[in-house]
This record gives sequence, structure tokens and C-alpha cells, in this order.
Amino acid sequence: MNKIVLAVIGIVVVVLGIVGSASLFTVHQTQQALVLQLGNPIRVESEPGLKLKLPFVQDVTFYDRRILDLDPPAQEIILNDQKRINVDSFVRYKIINPLEFLKTAQTDANFRQIFGGRLNAAVRSEVGKVLLQDMLSNKRDDVMALITKQLMKQASQFGIEVIDVRIGRTDLPETTSQSVYNRMRSQRIAEAAKLRSQGAELKAKIQAGADRERTVILADAQKDSQIQRGMGEGVKTEILNSAFGQDEAFFEFYRSMEAYSEAFGEGTTMVLSPDSDFFKFFGDINGRKSRK
Repeated sequence: MNKIVLAVIGIVVVVLGIVGSASLFTVHQTQQALVLQLGNPIRVESEPGLKLKLPFVQDVTFYDRRILDLDPPAQEIILNDQKRINVDSFVRYKIINPLEFLKTAQTDANFRQIFGGRLNAAVRSEVGKVLLQDMLSNKRDDVMALITKQLMKQASQFGIEVIDVRIGRTDLPETTSQSVYNRMRSQRIAEAAKLRSQGAELKAKIQAGADRERTVILADAQKDSQIQRGMGEGVKTEILNSAFGQDEAFFEFYRSMEAYSEAFGEGTTMVLSPDSDFFKFFGDINGRKSRK
């Protein structure tokens, strides 16, 4: 009899344990839960902690409450100037209404497919209105703002909040990239040739101006030197004339000494008569010839 009672008690405990575990669930801080009863949504549990539900009748679906990323495949877009580019865009979002998310998207994979298609459609619509150079300028931010505005209008249908939309990469297709590169290269070559031509012209002007200024400076310097030399010669002549007038013999002697200094040097050979006036001061300081 005791064994039967113990067995019944054990079965009751096990059943109560199973029922208790089926009646409890935990919501973590990074999650929010949607309670479903026979597939129909009953309530949303967004606060973390231990929660209750009807066992075997109600199920729980968990959704992440953190910021999530949606990054669909890159797509090729034709711009307003008929150029083609590959655009890779992504959106950051957060699930704020799990019930609407379940009604519209059913599953996370289905949501990524649907909303990713809408993201690409918005990117294709707005990027297709601009030029290639606009995607490389500050107008790129305006384009992203318009795309974000479009997605924010559609976000409430899925129970999400769009946090940010970005265009990650904008690559040119290989053929377009090569064409743009060749055109840019040609433009740079033409610009370099123009700059060289302008530099050569400026160089010629500077050199011509410098040569002209050099010629003027040399002419002025030559003129000044001739004037100064003439003035010096005049002063020199006045001094010599004054000295000649005071002592004619000394002046003649002094001039002869200068002549000797200039005439005689290393290896100098002169053939003159000993009675020449050029050597008259060799005999006597007064110019008288020495007597034998």
C-alpha cells in the first residue's frame, strides 16, 4: 500500500513539475516576448523577468529588442546621366511592436526579404535621380536622408523603428570604371600640359625681365665706373701737376721709378743704349751720368 502511495505522489510531483515548467518562461534584457494561444497573439511581454503562461495552450515567440542590421545584396543602378554604379546599402532597425511584426512579416527571414526589397527599391528610386558626381559630393547625404524618410513611413507596418539608413559602397562596374579612369587620365594630361605651357611662358617672361634688368644694371655700373675713373684721373692729374710745379726734378725721378717698376719684371730683357734717357737715373739721383 505504501509503495502505491509513493508512486502516486511521485507521478503527481513529476506532472506538477512538467506543468510548472510549461507555465513559466524567462524574458531576458535583450529580448521581448509575444505570447500566442493556439497561434493567436494574446499579449506582449517587454519587461525582463520570469513570466507565466497557460501550459500546453500558449506558446512564446521571442524577438530581439536590440538594434539589428539588414544588409541586402548590392544592386546595379542607372544614374540620371546614364552611368551605371553598384550600390550596397544597409538599414539599422529595432523591433518595437512584435505583434505587428508577426502579422506583417511572419518570420525574420520573410521580413528581411520583404523589407530588403523595399530598401533596394527606395535606393534605386532616389539614387537614379542624381548624377555620378553627386554621389561623390555632399549631396550623397541628402540622398540618404530621402531614402531614410521613405523607409520610416513604411516601418510602422512591420512594427519596427528605422534607426539609420546608409549607402556603404558605390562601386563602378568594370567597363564604366575603366571609361571614367581613361577620361580622368586624359583630363589630367591636358591640365598638366596646360600648366607646363603656362610655366614655360612665365619662365620666359621672368628670364627676359631679368636679362633686361641685368643689362640696365651693367650699363649703369659701367657708366658710373667711367665717371668715377674720369674723376679719379682728373684728381690724379691735378695732384701730379701740383707736385710737378713744386719740384720738377723729384717729379721726373718719381715717374722714372714707376716706369722702371712697370718695365722690369722676372725674365725681362731690354736692348737699349746705355746713354738712353730711360736709364739716366741709374747713374745719379739728379739724372747725371756717372763719370768713369
